[in-house]
Amino acid sequence: MSITENYGAKIELIALGQGQLANFAVMAKAKKKFYVVWEGHNTGIFDSWEKCLQQVKGYPNAKYKAYTSREEAEEAVSHFPGWEKKTRKKPLGFDAAARLKIDTAALAVDAACSGNPGLMEYRGVWVADSAEVFHEGPFQEGTNNVGEFLAIVHALALLAKRGDGNTRIYTDSRTAMKWGKMKKANTKLERNSKNERLFVYIQRAEAWLKSNNYSNPIEKWDTEKWGEIPADFGRK
Repeated sequence: MSITENYGAKIELIALGQGQLANFAVMAKAKKKFYVVWEGHNTGIFDSWEKCLQQVKGYPNAKYKAYTSREEAEEAVSHFPGWEKKTRKKPLGFDAAARLKIDTAALAVDAACSGNPGLMEYRGVWVADSAEVFHEGPFQEGTNNVGEFLAIVHALALLAKRGDGNTRIYTDSRTAMKWGKMKKANTKLERNSKNERLFVYIQRAEAWLKSNNYSNPIEKWDTEKWGEIPADFGRK
């Protein structure tokens, strides 16, 4: 309880000596808090302000609140309107049992697109620490599916160049996985002067798939159980 939150507490603190007041401040600061994020880059319960800040900083109209116990935080989560629609954004590690199934040595890929079509970019990161391995774009007049497809092929080509045929690749796009098997980006996107550069990338990716063999497993990231894929751009 802060001085500004309760007028009665303010009166009591005025009567305390300087040493007592300093001790009270230290105790108040040290008290454990839990933070619920309903609208942010990731949602859920976070056990420090630093972790909470990472989820809400730069996120438009973020919704979050601090609680003095985990029980209160869990109660707040379950009663917030619309929370059920947000559970797919659980941060990695929200479900400890599910996390054990994740291959932390894998490479995760994802794409982001502002509009359909719109500005698109894609990247790959290591699952273990989210360190970025590659990042391409933005491309004009692209689509998310095209970006997801290019990200998979980029990851395959990079691993092949390193002589690595074992590292797993995670993607959250079934469409991109299907296109990879077809060795063709089955997009309805129309080619024009604005997205010419993007189509050059698509042609290169298709050509690579047709002229190379690979053994790296490509698997669907289980968003419902594991939270957003580590390569996610955090703009949903």
